[in-house]
Amino acid sequence: MKRLRACLGAAAAVTLAAAGTTALVAGNASGATTALSNRWYAAAPYLMPLDNDPPDPSAIMDATGLKAFQLAFVLAPNGGGCSPTWGGTAPVSSDTAVQSMINTIRGKGGDVSVSIGGYGGTKLGQACADPAATAAAYQQVITKYGLHAIDFDLEEPEYENTAAIHNEIGAAKILQQDNPGLYVSVTTAGTADGTGWFGKQMLLEAKSQGFTPNNFSIMPFDGGFNGAASQTSALTNFNAILQSTFGWDQATAYAHEGFSGMNGRSDTGEIFSQADFQTVLDYATSHNMDRFTFWSLNRDRQCSPPDNGGRTSGTCSSVAQGDWDFAKYSVKFAGVTPPTTTPTPTPGSCKPAWNASTAYTGGDEVSYGQHDWKAKWWTQNEVPGASQWGPWQDEGAC
Repeated sequence: MKRLRACLGAAAAVTLAAAGTTALVAGNASGATTALSNRWYAAAPYLMPLDNDPPDPSAIMDATGLKAFQLAFVLAPNGGGCSPTWGGTAPVSSDTAVQSMINTIRGKGGDVSVSIGGYGGTKLGQACADPAATAAAYQQVITKYGLHAIDFDLEEPEYENTAAIHNEIGAAKILQQDNPGLYVSVTTAGTADGTGWFGKQMLLEAKSQGFTPNNFSIMPFDGGFNGAASQTSALTNFNAILQSTFGWDQATAYAHEGFSGMNGRSDTGEIFSQADFQTVLDYATSHNMDRFTFWSLNRDRQCSPPDNGGRTSGTCSSVAQGDWDFAKYSVKFAGVTPPTTTPTPTPGSCKPAWNASTAYTGGDEVSYGQHDWKAKWWTQNEVPGASQWGPWQDEGAC
């Protein structure tokens, strides 16, 4: 969720118990008072509701069975001040667009968490005077949207600022106390060793303040990672850090640990495929981890061509995939089997079906996976879309 969020998210201006308490539901414009289970908030993928070509959450819910979304990001105003905005430009106090999306999601039996911070931009922990003022700003968000869950995404440059992290952790503790049942996640950068120096300092700040969220999640990408094995190794190392910091045993540390991945091509060119997500999901569930999420639903669809010319995008994954393939892993983490759907093609709308035994030359067109493909050069028995550098150019859905 690093450089891409700074360049694309911030480019548009830039990662539980049922709670029926008054603090949680006051001012909830949609009237929703019932929380989902903790597992759903733990499985909520990130979605930018105002930037990066926001997808229709209803379509995602229908196609995958997903119920929870992690809306991103709440920041301080770009012009300064201690009041919550979406992306630094859209005041939460006067928002109607995000509220409308939330109402739609809740109308279909789902719910949202809101993520504060992210990579880049000015965070409220930097702009507000102290933990109490920071918490008061976030309480406006909780009250306006009737939230049952919130995510503190603490990354650069904020987590290098000791005073800002003191404010954020202090605010998280206040919100947890003032909103009984609030699901609180804390997300930070991942490294091969688990997390870096600033991440460890953040954990020590939490310890010093006596604050324990539902989970501390790391983002094992944009740091020289290479597939699932490197990510699960980082999660194992991070578990050891949680044990040593808080004095937890291994099982308790896993019960407070989360994974936040990046689907497809990362900002630094790492590739995380569907198979990688399945491997990490198996690790997370077998170790009884508390959270499994990813950045982002805006990217959970195929580019054209699938590899996006070897570039990272904020609106597609840069790997071959079906729409919302990665969201289905979050659904599985929540304990639900995603629905299986087979698109019905319109007769005659696709090119002739690809055949493994046929030799194709440059310019030949075929259909595969409900997409049309054009051969770039001579090829035989190479599946369209199987490789980002392969011989087939995606011409779009058919």
